[in-house]
Amino acid sequence: MAITAALVKELRERTGAGMMECKAALVETNGDIEAAIEAMRKSGQAKAAKKSGRTAAEGVVMIRIAADGKNGVMVEINCETDFVAKDSNFLEFAEAVTAAALSSGVADAETLAGQTLADGNTVDAAREALIAKIGENIQVRRLVRFDGAEGALHSYRHGVRIGVVVELVGGDEELGRDVAMHIAAMNPMYISADQIPAEVLAKEREIAEVQSREQAQKENKPEALVEKMVEGRIRKYISDVTLLGQIFVKSESKQSIEALLKQSGAKVRRFTRLEVGEGIEKKVENFAEEVMAQVRGN
Repeated sequence: MAITAALVKELRERTGAGMMECKAALVETNGDIEAAIEAMRKSGQAKAAKKSGRTAAEGVVMIRIAADGKNGVMVEINCETDFVAKDSNFLEFAEAVTAAALSSGVADAETLAGQTLADGNTVDAAREALIAKIGENIQVRRLVRFDGAEGALHSYRHGVRIGVVVELVGGDEELGRDVAMHIAAMNPMYISADQIPAEVLAKEREIAEVQSREQAQKENKPEALVEKMVEGRIRKYISDVTLLGQIFVKSESKQSIEALLKQSGAKVRRFTRLEVGEGIEKKVENFAEEVMAQVRGN
């Protein structure tokens, strides 16, 4: 069967692949476009499997909140380089995945992989096709879901790398965004002191006692002051790691988040902060060695 330009164009529109790849697939399948699509999908799966071991620590955090402000999702989607993280094809994929995450109701990235996008492909099939097209490992790494908010969900993104969703009971849109922005900047671990696990606090107290005794010895302070020094260090630790204890980043008067919320009769019920690549050990690349390896055929 003759491989016409119109046939190549149709295959390109249906797969998003390059012209030469489409033409080669059609030649291989003797012009059978459905068989060509299947062959290209298998090729994409093979490429995806080959690249799956490569470190993907760049990417974006996407957020989508329903119109009623009661349900929302935050998704981390990774690639290998900052360059691809800005690519329009990658960003379109990320938007589509986030929309599917919100509408499907799934609770984790693994289940999200099997959900259907607006174009009829599953998330994983679209991911594999994008890997074949772009040439980098791409992963849908994390999905955080917020359902049935008692108050309203508010969000903030710092660039594309840090995302925050916070549920605020009371207050308004401006307060919600301010609190979310503060969380993005200061990265609190807990909302309040009562959320800090007892074993964590015990370990911090142990460290504080050692530090306080060393300081007391160096400065010739009496033993009676050691316990006060310990308590001071524990109060400082709690204010550093809790949202309510932190000083609001936009405050010129050193106002705490707790005081800010009280002004509006509001409270934070929960929050999640995601940062691209956190927890992923990045491989340090040596460009010169990489080039030499390619020259040697390694």
